[in-house]
Amino acid sequence: MRLMEGIDVLVSEVGPRDGLQSIDRVMPTAAKLAWIDALAAAGVREIEVGSFVPARLLPQLADTGEVVRAIKARHPALHVAVLVPNAKGAEAAIAAGADKLTLPLSASETHSLKNLRRTHAQLFEEVARIVDLLSALPDGKRPQFEGAISTAFGCTLEGEVPDARVVALAEKLVALGCDEVGLSDTSGYANPAQVRRLVRAVHDAIGPGRMTGLHLHNTRGLGLANVVAGLEVGITTFDSSQGGLGGCPFAPGASGNIVTEDLVFMLESMGLRTGIDLAPLMVARRFLADALPGEPLYGFMPDAGLPLGFRAAA
Repeated sequence: MRLMEGIDVLVSEVGPRDGLQSIDRVMPTAAKLAWIDALAAAGVREIEVGSFVPARLLPQLADTGEVVRAIKARHPALHVAVLVPNAKGAEAAIAAGADKLTLPLSASETHSLKNLRRTHAQLFEEVARIVDLLSALPDGKRPQFEGAISTAFGCTLEGEVPDARVVALAEKLVALGCDEVGLSDTSGYANPAQVRRLVRAVHDAIGPGRMTGLHLHNTRGLGLANVVAGLEVGITTFDSSQGGLGGCPFAPGASGNIVTEDLVFMLESMGLRTGIDLAPLMVARRFLADALPGEPLYGFMPDAGLPLGFRAAA
């Protein structure tokens, strides 16, 4: 997506969706809204607040429609993102007023069948239906539509995923009408050399403007190293989760989203503007901890604190 004024890198917070879907407890809606309020107050510009999936599958996210409506009313300038698994979910997201819809399509078809119970061909049909829905909306009322290629860097169910398959899927998603494509390291398999290679390959195929974001995990400790690799090849949007909550329930061992607090600290230390203030970001972390007592929260910066004399990027 196009960068917002005053920032160099967009940190897209996915904790309220990816983080909460990965734990057993259901955060009360009021607590969820208070947490998102605190994230917005810290300067977070984009938040993935939930997923329009059946409540029986993810009761943690059953209130997504209510959350989208409430947050849009309270924070009109916030870019509110949601995950949609199909056209039915997209209809609900549009009705709620979401600004961005992300449909996950796994490069590994085995993972796709586990995650969404659909083959690639069936998901392409859903993408086409969503594009038709969006095309019928008036100019200025159309949410951004991203096709996110999950397991792009490897899969716990299939193992290695060929770069050529990822590139072909990216080309197909753009041809069907997605505004942009994202790459997701669902299984935490990526390394910096692979990130540089695959991003360049996708950029060569669909253009840098069509692929600006990465969703990286820290499962094996390479999350921030992979961010730096992404920066080197022109990536400007990175997903992260406060406290490192999250992973994929359908990819065994795929725990560990990048910690938002560590990511913001690293980027600001490098002189890159995120628009996020670390002090109120730590206040938001307390909202999360209070709402989920006993839930493990991760992050080196929250434990160590800011270095003496630290200054955020101007």
